[in-house]
Amino acid sequence: MDKFLKAFILIFTGGLIYFYIEIIYRGYSHFSMFICGGLCFYIVGGLNQWSRYELSFPMQMIIGSVVITTLEFITGLIVNVWLKWDIWDYKYMPLNVMGQICIYFSILWLFLSAAIILLDDYIRWKIFDEKKMKYRWI
Repeated sequence: MDKFLKAFILIFTGGLIYFYIEIIYRGYSHFSMFICGGLCFYIVGGLNQWSRYELSFPMQMIIGSVVITTLEFITGLIVNVWLKWDIWDYKYMPLNVMGQICIYFSILWLFLSAAIILLDDYIRWKIFDEKKMKYRWI
């Protein structure tokens, strides 16, 4: 399958899933979250495909949390600070940075990364006929 089409399908799937997670969690979402969620899904899900190192599952989760937090911060700077759309505001959350990211959600992203990794690998295995992943825990 064409790499562009595969990337599009994975980004679209991740964006759609995250969009609906937000609707369930806070009752609404925004198209920027569809884009950010899709990119997070694609990058975090691809960690074990692209890395030159055989990353353990917990390490993929940690890197995934850092990736998601970083993309959330960049997205927040664009949509909340620069464009002033005020999609979210974490300024009242402990350990926040400019109200765009906070430790609470970074920890939540750690666990969301596990789901992303597993779902991405399942999609790649079942739909794109890639090898079934085996995970190292240490």
